[in-house]
Amino acid sequence: MKDYGLLLVNLGSPAEPTTPAVKEYLRQFLGDRNVVEMPPALWKPLLNGIILPTRSWRSATFYRDCWLKNGSPLIVNTKKLTAKVQQMLPEWSVKMAMTYGKPSISDTLQQMKQECKHIIVLSLFPHFTKSTTQSIIEQVQAVDPTLPIIDRFADDPRYLTVLSQHIQEAWDNGNYDMLIISYHGIPVSMVKHGDPYQDETERTTIELKKRLIIPENQIEMAYQSKFGPMPWLKPYLKNRLLQLVQLGKRNILIVAPSFVTDCLETIEENSVQNYQTFRESGGNTLDVVSSLNDDSHFAEFIADLAKERLS
Repeated sequence: MKDYGLLLVNLGSPAEPTTPAVKEYLRQFLGDRNVVEMPPALWKPLLNGIILPTRSWRSATFYRDCWLKNGSPLIVNTKKLTAKVQQMLPEWSVKMAMTYGKPSISDTLQQMKQECKHIIVLSLFPHFTKSTTQSIIEQVQAVDPTLPIIDRFADDPRYLTVLSQHIQEAWDNGNYDMLIISYHGIPVSMVKHGDPYQDETERTTIELKKRLIIPENQIEMAYQSKFGPMPWLKPYLKNRLLQLVQLGKRNILIVAPSFVTDCLETIEENSVQNYQTFRESGGNTLDVVSSLNDDSHFAEFIADLAKERLS
């Protein structure tokens, strides 16, 4: 039996890029009250009667476009990160789980409790928000309410240094007019209810501006991945890209710090959908900085966080 175990938790993915598999994944994801706060009596008829039938097949086409030989990009890249962190912690048992889909948090923790004396859970979302991190916390506590959880890390100077160096390398390899730091959006209503996400993302942008060797007037932040008719945090990435083209900013680099592993949102949403819209509107270059994935410096940072939680 190992003395220590580390569980890395990411969002999740359909089991395969088919409409039935995507429908089942979306049913679990969009059925989470932390993701959609609308009363179930109102939301469930919309979800089952309109959203799942129309969104599942469309999302399945997007997944097929970015599906890798070994599976979902999010799953494949999280496996690589997990393996790299395991190398950094040879005396530990390092595993991964998903909030939705497989491997599940519950099943993986039950297995680890048979193999490890002490377990630490780490959310792979740099910022805390109810719609992602809170669901991890609730699923972990349902198994064992005493397990320690690292629920955010975006303010850690070491993470900011790794991320800024990653961005700087991409910026230096191109000739860009603007850098857009794009975070996954959340509904404005969540912020009004006390969610700290907006404050945390704004702090990250401020800190990155300090570390990047890029003129401050060439750095902006935006929010992406809006879902549904309700207002989400602004500016919306797609709208801002179109505005920048009109202002003559036709060569743009995007980085999406909310996603530590490349996934549908970085590969399909930004590199395909937003790229096509940008180009059709007169833009020249729209490049996307790869996520940190299994970057050795990032994996070392994750390993250090886990070890520090023991002290």
